[in-house]
Amino acid sequence: MVAPYLARVLDEPAWEDCTVELIAGGMSNLTYVVSSAAGAVVLRRPPTGSVLPTAHDMAREYRVITALADTAVPVPRTLHLCTDPDVLGAPFYVMEKVEGLIASRQLPVGFAESAADRRALAWGLIDVLADLHAVDPAAVGLTGFGRPDGFMQRQVRRWARQWEASRDRDRPELDRFVDELSRSVPSSPTGPIVHGDYRLDNCLLDPDRPGRIMAVLDWEMSTLGDPLADLGLLLVYWQQHDDPAARPTVTPAVTGQPGFPSRREVAARYADRSGRDLTDLPWYLAFGFFKLAVVVTGIVARVRAGAMAGKGNADVAQLVNPLVELGRSALARGDLD
Repeated sequence: MVAPYLARVLDEPAWEDCTVELIAGGMSNLTYVVSSAAGAVVLRRPPTGSVLPTAHDMAREYRVITALADTAVPVPRTLHLCTDPDVLGAPFYVMEKVEGLIASRQLPVGFAESAADRRALAWGLIDVLADLHAVDPAAVGLTGFGRPDGFMQRQVRRWARQWEASRDRDRPELDRFVDELSRSVPSSPTGPIVHGDYRLDNCLLDPDRPGRIMAVLDWEMSTLGDPLADLGLLLVYWQQHDDPAARPTVTPAVTGQPGFPSRREVAARYADRSGRDLTDLPWYLAFGFFKLAVVVTGIVARVRAGAMAGKGNADVAQLVNPLVELGRSALARGDLD
């Protein structure tokens, strides 16, 4: 049904004969490449099955990407938003297909092999984050896109409720961690656009210029809030080559290879680029570990319920306690190691 619809809304008959390929699925929004003689576009829609009504808001994701089109933040060009669920069974949107590399578990062969290129890649990633946080929401039509006041207090409460909902077993250390975070929420800078899940593998990279980000993807968690929440979560995922083997990670990160800057260097680059005070950054790092630990408990609950059998998640439960320990340590020691 998508073929005639695209032919009509994109005003190009060639879309009548197209192919559709799933390139990202799972519990997040589904991403497809739709190809025809007219070219290729990317289609995003919510996951199939039962989802929370506000968890996969296509209009919201389409709105923020469209708003950022003329800013320093690289995003795909949006083409069409469909809010009629009768077309594909759910709202969806279509955007241009940006060519680029994804660096997730490993770097593509021949890409960013030198230490200089790896540092350039890191700086490009951080500079784009600083550019995002410098955008005035009102100037790009995003007034009311979120509620920045009290953002982190609400975030702690939200993820504490998520932990209660996905509680896989008694975890007293995680309960204490929730209490410690709740009692120590910093007076936070609020107001900018935050991505919500900013990390290297949510960006498309220029294959010829490692320091250039072609497009930032996966805006489903974006809102107006606290910019240091983005930086703290990025540092949770940011492995460095001298990390102890026991430091847990849900997925191996390429930044653990020699040549990439350390977490402290990443934070310093962001501070220089943004001019923000990072005194309270260890709290945000701790919150990022808490958030990831709760995500893992949710995965554990779904595995035990048989909803994620065969997806390589059988041993994920062992990550929860180490993540909590790292978060509590960051909170207690006030550092990024």
